Amino acid sequence: MNHETACFPDGTPIDPWFDNTHVPSREDMGRNYVLTDYGILPGDTIQTKAMQAVIDRAAEEGGGVVVVPPGIFRTGSLFFRPGVHLYVEGGGVLMGSDDISDYPVVDTRIEGESCLYFAALINADHCDGFTMCGPGTIDGNGLRAWRAFWLRRAWNPKCTNKDEQRPRLVYISNSSHVTVAGLHLQNAHFWTNHLYRCDHVRYLNCTIYSPYEPVKAPSTDAIDLDVCYDVLIKHCDMHVNDDAVVLKGGKGPWADQQEENGSNERILVEDCHYGFCHGCLTVGSEAVHCRNIIVRRITVDSGYNLLWLKMRPDTPQHYEYILVEDVQGRVTNFFQLRPWTQFYDLKDRKEIPLSFADHITMRRCRVQCETCFDAQRNDAQYRVSDLAFEDLEIQAENPGNPFWEE
Repeated sequence: MNHETACFPDGTPIDPWFDNTHVPSREDMGRNYVLTDYGILPGDTIQTKAMQAVIDRAAEEGGGVVVVPPGIFRTGSLFFRPGVHLYVEGGGVLMGSDDISDYPVVDTRIEGESCLYFAALINADHCDGFTMCGPGTIDGNGLRAWRAFWLRRAWNPKCTNKDEQRPRLVYISNSSHVTVAGLHLQNAHFWTNHLYRCDHVRYLNCTIYSPYEPVKAPSTDAIDLDVCYDVLIKHCDMHVNDDAVVLKGGKGPWADQQEENGSNERILVEDCHYGFCHGCLTVGSEAVHCRNIIVRRITVDSGYNLLWLKMRPDTPQHYEYILVEDVQGRVTNFFQLRPWTQFYDLKDRKEIPLSFADHITMRRCRVQCETCFDAQRNDAQYRVSDLAFEDLEIQAENPGNPFWEE
């Protein structure tokens, strides 16, 4: 069913910008800089310096588009400049190195904190209008890192995501009017797409993949939105061994007072297909404020949670005006709301900050699941109000605990 919603959940009209799904052609993006025209050939050699030189040359000459032609081209971190775009042709593969030394340590943003960490494979900072598209593939080549992570976890069960040093696939920051379209984005070492302080971002017709068997690809979230607003994710296919669309924005006992953190607002996810994932829409675990979020007209083959609210005890959070509608498929939990205690730290704060989740609606969903409401009451940590569940057809083995009805 297609019951179009004209407004965000708090009544704010959805801007006509969200209707624009135009993807520029290679010609629209300016002069073409084809890798093979600059002596960069497919093969087993890591060619980071040569590829970066092409990007820098394009920037110096007024901008354009770096084109990856058919073949496998291997590289470490690439840093795009304002006015320089990326196009991957059909049959073209931009393959990431599996050696962490090919990814420099830089000032960046990871897991809700601004800190030193490894650059991603594709990096674009302060690149308004950045476009990354084409029918080809960007492959992180993450198998070596996945195996190393699980080996480290077997040795030290308390190891964190950052203990096994591994880069993200794509990191775009401080940029407006970003388009990522048509690409196959796969096999990330760590998060697949991370957007920080970006607005008017469109992910269109992308396939985002990482395996959960035979080797699980740990923490390979499909799209992490971190202090972003006005984001459209449409006609994407997401199959990852962690959460699919994730809302972040900061963590820690004083996170809501730190300038580098902030809200995610006006996020629209529609007409997407999910294979396996841990959460179709996950709010947290590193988030302070999320408002006006819509997920609609999606199908799910095998997800753990349809809507997952992670309530972190060491971080003040407010999740509000979230709508999930017209969903079909199979998940383990239709709705999950629980404390999230992994690696939390109150630091010098004596009391647990109070958090809130309110104005959350799930409607017109036709879903099979093991548990309908996997929710835990915790009045000392968070308060939940204004939840609405309407016109649902849920086949659940266990109805769960809708504590808000007590």
